[in-house]
Amino acid sequence: MWKYTFKRLIQGVITVWFIATATFFVMHNVPGDPLADAKAVSPEIRANLEAKYGLDKPVHEQYLIYLANFLRGDFGISFAQQNRYVNDIIYEHFPVSATLGILAIVFAGLGGVLWGALTALYRNRLPDVIIMFLVILGISVPSFVVAALGQLGIVNANNFFGTSLLPAVGWGTIAHMLVPSMVLGLGTMAYLTRLMRSSMLEIVNSDFVRTAKSKGLPPSRIFTNHQLRNAILPVITVLGPSIAAITTGGFVVESVFAIPGLGRYFVQAVQQSDYTVIMGTTVFYGAFLVFMVIVVDLLYAWVDPRVRLE
Repeated sequence: MWKYTFKRLIQGVITVWFIATATFFVMHNVPGDPLADAKAVSPEIRANLEAKYGLDKPVHEQYLIYLANFLRGDFGISFAQQNRYVNDIIYEHFPVSATLGILAIVFAGLGGVLWGALTALYRNRLPDVIIMFLVILGISVPSFVVAALGQLGIVNANNFFGTSLLPAVGWGTIAHMLVPSMVLGLGTMAYLTRLMRSSMLEIVNSDFVRTAKSKGLPPSRIFTNHQLRNAILPVITVLGPSIAAITTGGFVVESVFAIPGLGRYFVQAVQQSDYTVIMGTTVFYGAFLVFMVIVVDLLYAWVDPRVRLE
């Protein structure tokens, strides 16, 4: 177990290094000038800015400086936000994105397991048909459409009842979090529902389930101890990437609902050609995704004793 864990950590470090390297060279080949603003009108000011950010050095020297700073956990200073470090932006705004992502993954995970198991138990009957129709809609409709419809639904509900039941924008209370988290987790819940349904249908007709029934075990015990526990393994396999994707993929939802998360600042950095913020958040998101995949690999062995990682 320890040998496998160490091996996966080494692989994770190499993956993060590759992400950081690819991000650096891609950003240095993107057309545009990060200093092309009102502050860089004179050659003297521009030279000072280039020296401050290390842009006056050859690319390979910039890369070595970038890696050295990265190993120290320093992503540099924002080009667009005056005297603000990228680390501070991540530290201040990632907890907002993480909170939204955790709520969304709880909604998606519980809903996916529940609806997937329900459709398998009522296969080809009315509950199965209705749920699978909604699942197809959840997978097919883009997130920005769902976000806009969710916000429109809040506004119409508030107008209909003549009071503010739920806030349409902003952040800070549980009421602000409910609709954005459901909107963000809807697509993942639909995907997990399909995965759980397929897995349950395979488990229902397996030999060990028939053996449990022949022994006279209660249906509730067969469902929880034999069917559900084994059917949920594929869901756990994709849960790590799903957590990272939801936590780091709420750009549209954060923009529509005016949530001050890290995704919103990433979109602003792209619009402003703020290279340090783009590179810092990309590497941070990549490292977070790699970490979650490693955690799920280890969790998989804990859930299923048949899996041996050595």
